[in-house]
This record gives sequence, structure tokens and C-alpha cells, in this order.
Amino acid sequence: MENDVTEKNDENPKHISGIYNYCDRWCERCPFTSRCLNFEMSEEKFDDPQSRDINNEAFWQKLGETLHETLTMLKEMAAEKGIDLDTIDIEEEKDESRFEEKSVVHMTTHLAKSYISMTNDWFDANVYIHEDEEDAFDAISAPDSTGSTPLEDARPLTDAVDVIRWYQHQIYVKLQRAFHSSRDEEFEILNDFPKDSDGSTKVALIGMDRSISAWGEILKFFPHLEEKILGIIAHLDRLRNLTEAEFPDARAFVRPGFDETVPDK
Repeated sequence: MENDVTEKNDENPKHISGIYNYCDRWCERCPFTSRCLNFEMSEEKFDDPQSRDINNEAFWQKLGETLHETLTMLKEMAAEKGIDLDTIDIEEEKDESRFEEKSVVHMTTHLAKSYISMTNDWFDANVYIHEDEEDAFDAISAPDSTGSTPLEDARPLTDAVDVIRWYQHQIYVKLQRAFHSSRDEEFEILNDFPKDSDGSTKVALIGMDRSISAWGEILKFFPHLEEKILGIIAHLDRLRNLTEAEFPDARAFVRPGFDETVPDK
């Protein structure tokens, strides 16, 4: 488990023991930086961690609320267009030896890796979306009649891009770790202990959930790109379903701090 040495040296009661073992390493967006020894020891510092933590908690809660909305929208649009969400074009991997023998492992890791390429391709084709905010919206930055500016209105868009880009590679990495850990968990299984594979998978699944929600936000800004965006969301949803089938207990894994009631210190 990561940072065991750090955890042993933690004597501050305000810190949540082991919270950093199954986090996504996005300190800037974390709602628990003020309770994390790993963050306290890092070079990155915030002026007011507690205030930022509260804002970040609200940010993720709001994004999480859009997940069901996005999936519902996906199904409705697919039905209207006669799209079969279970049919996704996936390029065949030439070197099959790179994957595990189990077909589900092959398909899951292949989908995760394909998602990285799909995301890069989409942003490359729509490069203006992730240009610097000031440059991208400079020409239309004058306030409107309500006093708001297009740049302010575009904040959900830039937030969505940040979320997609953060989890784009991490989903694949966490799944790789999960499959690797699952090979040597006989002791945990026999003793009914939490499994690292489930913890790593849960982080990957959360990344998928948040990415699906973020793509839903992207779609609101660019409805004319609906077909491509729906294809990416469908791809992620299929990956999510396959992952849950392979690791059925992952959602129930309790991550320190994030998935338990933690008393204030």
C-alpha cells in the first residue's frame, strides 16, 4: 500500500489515516487537503485549504448529480437515432500478447486504452476548446446585458475539460494496477480483508463516472458534435459496465475519508 512509511510517521490527529492510498492525486480538486498528511508534506500549498475543501466538495457533488442526467440523455438520443450502444467500433490490437489471457481483461484494458486515443483525437479535432481561456474567449469577453461575460459562462466548459483530461490516462493506469493486484490476493480473500484491486478499481470507476458527466457538459456547449460525443460517452459506459462485472465488489470498497463518516478534529 502506498505511503505506509508516511502513515506510520503521522501523529497529527486531524489527519485521516491512509486517505492518500486510494485518491486520484488531484490535490487542487480534493475536498480533504486539510486532513491529508501527504498533501501537507508536498510542495503544493493552498492559502486556505479548509475553504478550498468546502468548495471542492460542492464541485464534485454538482458534477455527480449530472451523471444520471447524462446517461439518460445518452439513451434517449441513441434511441432517436437508432444507435446501438452495445456496438462500438474498436480497432483490433495487432499484438495480442500484450494482453492477459482472460478475454474480459483484454476487452477492459483495450477499451481503457482506446478511450485515451479517442479523447486525444476529439480534442485534436476541436483544438479551440482547450486553448488558453484568455485567448480562446478574448474576442467575445465583453459583458452582456446581465453583466456576465462569455468567459464566466464558459467556466463549466473549462472545468469539464479539466476533469476529462485529468482522468483520461488515470483510468487505464488504475485498471492496470487493479488487474495486477488481483493476481496475488489469496490472503485478503481468505481473511475477508479489503482488496487493493477493488480500491484501485473504485478510483478508476469514479474517474469514469466523472468523465461521463464532464462529457455531458461538453455536449451542452457543442450539440452539433453530438454524434462523436455520444460515441465517447457510450464507450466509457461500456467500459464501466465491463469493469463492474469483473470487480463486482469495487463500488462497495471503503476508501479512508472519502467513503466513511469522519469526525472533525
